[in-house]
Amino acid sequence: MRILVIDDEPAMHEAYRRTFDQGARELDGAALQLLARELFADESATPDHEESDAELVTFHVDHAEQGLDGLRLVADALAADDPYQIAFIDIRMPPGIDGKETAKRIREIDPDINLVVVTGYSDHSALDIARVAGPVDKLFYVSKPFDADEVLQLARALGQRWVNDRELKRVRNELADRVAQLERQGIELAANEARAQYLATHDSLTGAPNRLAFLHELSKRLHLGERVSIAIIDLDRFKNINDSLGHVAGDELIRQVYLKMASVAGEQGLVARLGGDEFAVAIYHGDVDAAHRLCEAMIRACSEQFSIFGHQVQSGASAGVAVSSGDPSEEPIDLLRLADLALYDAKRKGGEQARIFSQAMDESIRFRNAIEDGLRTAITKSEFDLRFQPIVARSGGPVAGFEALLRWTSPEHGPVSPGVFIPIAEESQLIHEIGHWVTAAALDAVQDWPDQYVSINFSPRQFRHEEFAETLIAQVVGKGMKAERVQIEVTETAIFDDHERAAKTLKQLRDAGFRVALDDFGTGYSSLFNIRNFPLDCLKIDRSFVENMGREPQSAAIIHSVTHLARSLGLEVVAEGVETEIQMQALRLAGCGFLQGYFLGAPMSRMEAAALVRAPLPQPDRIGQA
Repeated sequence: MRILVIDDEPAMHEAYRRTFDQGARELDGAALQLLARELFADESATPDHEESDAELVTFHVDHAEQGLDGLRLVADALAADDPYQIAFIDIRMPPGIDGKETAKRIREIDPDINLVVVTGYSDHSALDIARVAGPVDKLFYVSKPFDADEVLQLARALGQRWVNDRELKRVRNELADRVAQLERQGIELAANEARAQYLATHDSLTGAPNRLAFLHELSKRLHLGERVSIAIIDLDRFKNINDSLGHVAGDELIRQVYLKMASVAGEQGLVARLGGDEFAVAIYHGDVDAAHRLCEAMIRACSEQFSIFGHQVQSGASAGVAVSSGDPSEEPIDLLRLADLALYDAKRKGGEQARIFSQAMDESIRFRNAIEDGLRTAITKSEFDLRFQPIVARSGGPVAGFEALLRWTSPEHGPVSPGVFIPIAEESQLIHEIGHWVTAAALDAVQDWPDQYVSINFSPRQFRHEEFAETLIAQVVGKGMKAERVQIEVTETAIFDDHERAAKTLKQLRDAGFRVALDDFGTGYSSLFNIRNFPLDCLKIDRSFVENMGREPQSAAIIHSVTHLARSLGLEVVAEGVETEIQMQALRLAGCGFLQGYFLGAPMSRMEAAALVRAPLPQPDRIGQA
């Protein structure tokens, strides 16, 4: 313990030497605890009468006869990183500065030192000294002549307290550094998320909202029961411009056309790029005539001449318009389909015009009705088939699980794409009965596998059903299975259209033991800060980003950002649509934990899936084809 004595009387220095030399012997711990309790009001410092072992203390004492000498010693000790813990200061020290001034300057040099004013008579009150040499909890008084035991016990208590204060300060500094680090990480996370969010919802060429952002905006308005008009606008003769001037010129034309259309739309609606030379416009009212006039104005704007790299280019455009019914259950995809039919009619009639959808245009209505009728009997006639596509770890190894994929071969129409019959099943409410069959077939298949899970897709309409969780749990219990071998795949729309209901449903599923994956992630509008409030296990990156990795740097940036953010939230990441070895290696480098696609394994029958997981692992990265 380092102590400094500042006193102008040689006899006092001798008294301090005798006191601290005597203090090198063993001190009674109980007496020290009592002193600490009295000095610092520490109720926990009660003497332990059962403790017989005393503690040894060593005092290292330096002496100064004047205040200025003491100041130099304090400064030198601090510079050597071996500061004094206590300074005993005589209050009256002629000539030179007195004890009050000495205490003041020492406090300025070393704020942590404990000061003990030792005096028989002082020209200054204790309050005067405290004002310049405080704080009061580091300023103490001893009267001359002092009692040696009192000084020893005070020195020991103050020294221990100095050590404790120093440790507490270190811990506080470490905590402050950690808090600052966490704040920096939070800012970085928010910045990365904002960038990923923007890239995921905007077209990289034009900066326009993309398909998913458009669908989200349209869905929000439709579910509020608003009457909305939408238009799909497609450029005429765009292929000729691309072929004659090149794709770079075509891209520039697309950019200029978007700016024209956005300028015409103004605040009346949202203009989005769906892809290629196709745009969509959400018009924020259900006035058919006004929507038609707005589309004609956009067509005129698109028909003007554009200056493209020194060439004067004139294209043209056609539009199809559809108006919502105002029914909150209406789905955006249905409205897009009707607008697309109207666009087809406009093209068929020569282009450069806007056509409003009418029932007479919908030649597919008869086909839709036939599909709906076929779906009603497909289950009982065993026309459905479930295929299983493997999900593998990025490092290779055994198959982690399979995604169950529904297939339908109609006796009348042959193989029907899920993209065709699933929307019809949803519109006709047949999706619940079909979903029940899919779940039962998937649960049967799981029992053929050693420990892999099955991932089952559920549409937003299924997920929003009031008894969805109870029905699913009952199916799993009825099969005598563990819920952790079943992964529920739901889309962003299913979760974020109704946060409260989604949170309740997901909690029921997670409490029962199910895994939960958010499907097609990266294409939408959800926030990772919101996602972390939902009990999710996995994010599945949409195949569109994987397909475009080699062509669009933005797709690779989205995958890297989503992977980084997901991992920071403790979520697994599965990349879908892996078709080539280059894609697989790029996704591995991006940190995607699991991969899925035809390069790794095509959808296969139940029997083939069972054989795959029970066979020895193959050497190449491709684990099989079907």
